Amino acid sequence: MKKNNQKDKSTSFVGHLTELRSRLVKSFIFLILLFIGCYFFSTEIYRFLVQPYANAVLTENLDRRLIFTALHEAFLTYLKVAFFAAFFISSPFFLTQLWKFIAPGLYKDEKKALLPYLVATPTLFIMGGCIVYYLIMPLAIKFFLGFETVAEPGVIAIQLEAKVNEYLSLIMRLIFAFGISFQLPVILSLLARIGIINSEYLRSRRKYFVVIIFAMAAILTPPDPITQIGLALPLLLLYELSILTVKFIEKKENA
Repeated sequence: MKKNNQKDKSTSFVGHLTELRSRLVKSFIFLILLFIGCYFFSTEIYRFLVQPYANAVLTENLDRRLIFTALHEAFLTYLKVAFFAAFFISSPFFLTQLWKFIAPGLYKDEKKALLPYLVATPTLFIMGGCIVYYLIMPLAIKFFLGFETVAEPGVIAIQLEAKVNEYLSLIMRLIFAFGISFQLPVILSLLARIGIINSEYLRSRRKYFVVIIFAMAAILTPPDPITQIGLALPLLLLYELSILTVKFIEKKENA
């Protein structure tokens, strides 16, 4: 009887691994197909990502361009842009596959508790990306353009000749950095649900989290005050929101 139980557990474990592998393979295939499709639209995606730079330049009535200095640089840039778009679009599909894998083993109440996090995760990621695209990048570009100097007698002009690869790497890195950082309420809420932290813990250690948030902002962003403060301030607001969310969870569990 004991051997049969062990055999059933082993079979069940292998079955779970097989299902997990199947869902990961589906996600990977979907990502590859999206990557191929996005490559055909990489020019449009590129123009969309460059628009904050173009708007800042046009607003200042400047004659600027983006350059590449290696023969293969533009081609690799389009590949990066296509992969970035494919990864961004495929994220909900990956979360759906993860949910389908986990859901059968959860009770009804656990499913209700987990489902909001699956909705909040991509929503917060998109919010972080939008803040980068519509607020942080325009401000940062204007800040950096402010260091240009005009040619004068005896003075050489200093003008920005941004490389397309470096610009796109910067904005894509910032979108990922903000998107991942904006998962703070999700992470803290999950930690509260499993009993690792509580609202009193978050309130009493607020000053330490403030230091950690500013240190994280300094690491994840370029060395300029615009992007660092632009990441730190929303995270501070999200941290305060997390305290309220954890407090709500505690009241609901104690009711």
